[in-house]
Amino acid sequence: MTTAYDQKRARYLLPVIALALTPLAPVLADDASVTMQAGHEAHLRADGHAPIGIMGDHLHKKGEWMLSYRYMHMDMDGSRIGTKKVSPQTIATTVPNRFFGQPMQPPTLRIVPLWMTMDMHMLGAMYAPTNDLTLMAMANYIDKEMNHITFQGGVGTTVQGFFTTNSEGFGDTRITALYRLYKDSVHKAHLNLGLSLPTGSITERDSILTPMGTRPDVRLPYAMQLGTGTFDLLPGLTYTGRVADFSWGGQFRSEVRLGGKNDEGYTWGDLYAVTGWLAYEWAPWISTSMRLDAWTQDSISGIDSNIVGPVQTANPDFYGGEQVFAYFGANMVGQTGIIRGHRFAFEVGVPLYRDLNGPQLETDWNVMVGWQKAF
Repeated sequence: MTTAYDQKRARYLLPVIALALTPLAPVLADDASVTMQAGHEAHLRADGHAPIGIMGDHLHKKGEWMLSYRYMHMDMDGSRIGTKKVSPQTIATTVPNRFFGQPMQPPTLRIVPLWMTMDMHMLGAMYAPTNDLTLMAMANYIDKEMNHITFQGGVGTTVQGFFTTNSEGFGDTRITALYRLYKDSVHKAHLNLGLSLPTGSITERDSILTPMGTRPDVRLPYAMQLGTGTFDLLPGLTYTGRVADFSWGGQFRSEVRLGGKNDEGYTWGDLYAVTGWLAYEWAPWISTSMRLDAWTQDSISGIDSNIVGPVQTANPDFYGGEQVFAYFGANMVGQTGIIRGHRFAFEVGVPLYRDLNGPQLETDWNVMVGWQKAF
């Protein structure tokens, strides 16, 4: 039986397929004849940029601008404690409720998330005041949806019902400087130094279904908020290399919270990540890539006194952990005509390893598609 959740998954794959196929026909038609006339190096290289999931991977020439749009969809289904999957029934009957003892709070978690989706639209701009310095800004619009099962009363596995919460709006804004450290005919390296501005809401609300059958309007848990509520330092380091049709690279990135707790009394855990990729250019207009991405993040420190409930997402200890993902992608760039210089790309990620501070929803896959154009 096809569920609404399955239909939602399928719907979000359509933009990926469409974007991947759109540039191919005109590029293929033009590329063969142009390549025979001018040779490989006369063309824009598809692998001139890293995979689309990498931010701040390249610098621009003095005075050059680049605009970009990225769409990301993330799909989470089922919960995990550490490295092991755990059922909603197990969570509802065995995991203690942090808020037990407060009015109407049962001893165990009686509301369990089943799945969550997040869609993010990212608009970016880059400008190079010098050959060694590129400035970057990125704004994003986020849509989150989380589906839950509620178990009846304080004990047992009788189902009270299901409900879905939603939050939508602008997230935090990022500004970053990229400064060149080294460049030769093969290798490049630059410093990434950014700041995340707390423009995303941390007071989103929606209605829920309680174990007693009521439907109050409450502040949503941390995972459903749109920002961190803090100024976050974004230091990193990027290296890239290229020989003939092969290119590769690596990047270290981090998110370090500044200034202590936000206005609601908590701080997201610091995040540290490293990624590495290898790409092959099959023709000037297309390259494919493989990438590994690993990150670790601390749990949330502090607590929002308005986020209370018998659900895992209300407990700040049930955030963070360690994950390793594998990504597979392609970059395409127009070579002639009106699409010359327009870059189209996509990347799909699947988990290899997950060790979560849980119970916590686990990410099953994510996809990013994008467009870039330098002027």
